[in-house]
Amino acid sequence: MEIVNLTPHIINVRDQTGKECSVVEPSGTVARVDVTVEPVGSIEEVILYRNRLEEVTGLPESKDGTFYIVSMVVRLSLPLRRDVLSPGQLLRDDEGRPVGCLGLVQN
Repeated sequence: MEIVNLTPHIINVRDQTGKECSVVEPSGTVARVDVTVEPVGSIEEVILYRNRLEEVTGLPESKDGTFYIVSMVVRLSLPLRRDVLSPGQLLRDDEGRPVGCLGLVQN
């Protein structure tokens, strides 16, 4: 099994106890989803927008035995891709600094 990190960040995966399970370095390719922004109204002087998710770029075709770590937005825009994962709940140290994530999330 191979896990490819398609984010620009190091992914430090931890378990329920906070123990480090895996560190996944960025691959150098970033998967992104294009977003179209449309104004839909306003509340007083505040303009409201709707984001429409468009095409995903930077994500290879599915490959047996390979999983891809992407942002949550990319993962949610591809509900049928079981090989696409995103970081789980953000974990922080006592000073509030991010130290990793609680597992990975799959569609």
